Amino acid sequence: MPGYRKLGRVSSQRKALLRNQVTNLLYHGKIKTTDPKAKEVRKIAEKLIAMAVREKDNYTEVTVTQKVAKKTADGKRVKEVVDGKKVTQFEEIQKVIRKDSSTKLHARREILKVLYPVTEVPKEAAGKKANTKKVDLAEVLFNEIAPKYTDRNGGYTRIIKIGPRKGDAAEEVILELV
Repeated sequence: MPGYRKLGRVSSQRKALLRNQVTNLLYHGKIKTTDPKAKEVRKIAEKLIAMAVREKDNYTEVTVTQKVAKKTADGKRVKEVVDGKKVTQFEEIQKVIRKDSSTKLHARREILKVLYPVTEVPKEAAGKKANTKKVDLAEVLFNEIAPKYTDRNGGYTRIIKIGPRKGDAAEEVILELV
């Protein structure tokens, strides 16, 4: 007996389906699907959330100095003449960045193996490429989802049964983050 449900699909289709559903669960917070799919998605999502909870505070903050070109109000670079040549003026900026530890970096890469990239499209620009932005779902997992579950030892998702589907009478459920 296998350790997972085959869901009537070949392995590549099954993996793609589960990755898609896990990505949507973490992005939207809940999904509507069939009972066997929900149980498989739950396994994967719980592991990802547990990994994020374990590694969420595992970073160091580092202050770096960065040289940035001075710009005018209209966005053009400020230049000065030195020895008969035009040279761009630079200013130094102090910036605080987060540097992941090696275990958090590994966790991030493992999470990104499972999740698909998400592109967010604003409603007013629906159907257009302009103003779309990529959502870093791993960062959302570490910064927004994991802090909610720091005091929980598992059980990050909930399955609510909503009855049989009209077409084929498959048991439908709502899988949501607790």
